[in-house]
Amino acid sequence: MDQAGEALLELGRALAAADYHFVTPTPETHRRVFERRTVARDVRDVFGWSRPFEKRLLPVRWLELLDGAEMLQSYGPLLRSKVRFSTLERALFMHSAYPTDAGDSVFFGPDTYRFCAFLARGAPPSARVIDIGCGSGAGGLIAARAAGARELVLVDVNQRALRFAEVNVQLAGQRARLAESDVLRGVDGAFDLIVANPPYMRDHAQRAYRDGGGEHGEALSVRIAREALQRLAPGGTLMLYTGAAIVDGDDVFRRALLPHLSGWDFTYEELDPDVFGEELEQPGYEDVERIAAIGLSVRKHA
Repeated sequence: MDQAGEALLELGRALAAADYHFVTPTPETHRRVFERRTVARDVRDVFGWSRPFEKRLLPVRWLELLDGAEMLQSYGPLLRSKVRFSTLERALFMHSAYPTDAGDSVFFGPDTYRFCAFLARGAPPSARVIDIGCGSGAGGLIAARAAGARELVLVDVNQRALRFAEVNVQLAGQRARLAESDVLRGVDGAFDLIVANPPYMRDHAQRAYRDGGGEHGEALSVRIAREALQRLAPGGTLMLYTGAAIVDGDDVFRRALLPHLSGWDFTYEELDPDVFGEELEQPGYEDVERIAAIGLSVRKHA
């Protein structure tokens, strides 16, 4: 870990010691709450709501750590943190500050909580686990813990995500190997458990953490499922959390996926029938009636 990572790790541990807690909502909810008050008045405002703050609000050491990690920016006469910290299962996870406009932003929000709950209740015992497009690393860490894994690999095409995930692994008190990889192309071997929470929106800005490609954001999820099935060890499991655009009652993702699941044992469920409803007002969603959160589990015969 480089010096910036060490600084952020120390900051995260200081926040944990100060009993910091924050649950990150959807961007639309965040926007509404953020606009109620323009200046931070406590630590949750700084590291949760991403509000600008006066220098005197934080301990000097915390300011030094943010500055040393190049995660402190001027905001007029005030300052602002470029990172947020969210609570999940009593652990803290660092991710990008609101708003996540940059293409390499590291997202964390309600999808993360749903993804991790899906993994926590369904991950089978597994020796070797990999999280594709790991982002903050939360999914892989939760899956490895639930599966009792001996080895965890976190991969992403986003270097910022890998840097943040490295800090989050240490904050969680776990171990993992991190690698830059386009899906599974940068790693070798078979895996007992493959998990993924890929982007599934149609994003006009084509931000890597958000844009899933295809007509309705389904393309990357289909690709991950197709390629992951070829890398499962005997008896291995793929657990994919994604979103599906529903057009005139038809699940676009399921229709595209089914040809690749012929002969496989799988379960496919709507974990939430209606997420990110505000996206229906965006270009490309004129024919979509809702977006559903999907949990797909596929098992390879032993």
